[in-house]
Amino acid sequence: MTAGTPTLRLGERRLPVVLPSWRDARLHTAAVIISVHTIGITALGFRVSVFQILSAILTAAAVDIAVTLRSTGKLVWPASGMLTGSGVALILRLVDMRAGDYWAWDGWYYYSVIAGLSVASKYVLRRRGEHLFNPSNLGLVAAFLILGSGVVEPLDFWWAPLNGWMLLAYLVILGGGIAITRRLALFEMAVAFWAVLAAGLGVLVASGHCMVAAWAPEPLCGSDFWWALVTSPEVLVFMLFMITDPKTIPRGRLPRLAFSATLGVVATLLIAPQSTEFGAKVALLGSLVLLTPARGVFDRIPGAELASRSSTRSFFLGAGAGAALVALTTGIVMAGTPARDTSVTSAAPPAIEVEIEPGSIPEATVDPAVAALNLDVDPSGLAVTLAENLAVEGQALREADGSLLAAVATGDRLAELQRQLDEAITTGVRRTYEHDLESVHVEVAEQAEGQSSAALTLRASGVRHTVTYDAMGNETARTSEGFSADYMLRQVAGDRWLTAAVTDR
Repeated sequence: MTAGTPTLRLGERRLPVVLPSWRDARLHTAAVIISVHTIGITALGFRVSVFQILSAILTAAAVDIAVTLRSTGKLVWPASGMLTGSGVALILRLVDMRAGDYWAWDGWYYYSVIAGLSVASKYVLRRRGEHLFNPSNLGLVAAFLILGSGVVEPLDFWWAPLNGWMLLAYLVILGGGIAITRRLALFEMAVAFWAVLAAGLGVLVASGHCMVAAWAPEPLCGSDFWWALVTSPEVLVFMLFMITDPKTIPRGRLPRLAFSATLGVVATLLIAPQSTEFGAKVALLGSLVLLTPARGVFDRIPGAELASRSSTRSFFLGAGAGAALVALTTGIVMAGTPARDTSVTSAAPPAIEVEIEPGSIPEATVDPAVAALNLDVDPSGLAVTLAENLAVEGQALREADGSLLAAVATGDRLAELQRQLDEAITTGVRRTYEHDLESVHVEVAEQAEGQSSAALTLRASGVRHTVTYDAMGNETARTSEGFSADYMLRQVAGDRWLTAAVTDR
């Protein structure tokens, strides 16, 4: 133990204490990530709480401290563990978490377990004395694949409208990321990844690629899809702070450039078949999981001798590169075939004939959180749509016409209505509902299906009339009572919003 080394006395034992250095790039990276957290939960509607963030950071730090203490006999400031925990908390989201619940404890154990296992992976999965994967990257991908989109999802590609707070977030990410990567001589590597990814996605969208996302009113196709990804703050975080982890990348300028360019290709190929934001985001993260163990291959790339090749060898090298580019372009187009499926780019649902007088519907109120979504919709228009959907549901049940249901319902609501229709046909008793809406409040939906398409919850109240008809269509009974219910409307195609779920309150 050297003179001046701080120690901590535990009984008869003195433990050397290694404090953080202000020059440690990990501290600077953590400062950027925490700044993004702060801006996100206070101004951008991030669906994460302070306790969830702390659960991830403190658990990861505790695991890092414990393992390091056991192996070195020193108490070392857990800079790496805390960075892993903050990275997990930045990207991980619980599907049923709502923005604004700053102090919620809901699902804190997901953050704790995933962050803890992420840190543990760097001590367990090792090769030649170095950890094999980027810890947070591996933990997140494993969580998304194991738990699925019904429980967890990644942070959205798109965060909020381009206002002052969003500009500040971009400034923090780009300013901090560029400063840190330039200091570590890794900025060139990050740019190479972005350029290749942008080019690959350009090929993909030229072939007609589409993706649905909860923050977009319609499927993102063509240039909209390309622009959303290449300017995504989440993609910037990935390229500036995740792929540039010095412990999990090749050594040397050329190997690193080749690694990042290849990563851009792999990411494009994995994103190509994905038709949802969840799939595309997991594909992006998964590309690094797949390529990181192969970084040793890139370390073997020759350096200076490349410049001394003969003209003949250079010609064949160029010809090979051209052929590879053609094959790669063809591969991207073919890989994107599933995302050009008719389920993504389908036409609007069948038109409805029911007309509701807008003046008969109360003016809708809107929750402030809705403004954070990129949804160009009229709240009062949505209230009219809800009334139309309810009227068509009643018509379908009254006339025993199941073809009408596809025009106004989807998901769980469609299945429930179909069950009611089957029961009515079997029993001959057709029970329908008529609604007089008195108030409608539009909120961000607590989505059970995650990042699949735009969805909003309309909290409505009023009077519900239960009307019973016989098999001949004659009214046999009518009762009325007050109701209050949450209607989740989802825009799955065209400009129609379909009722996806109904919850009575």
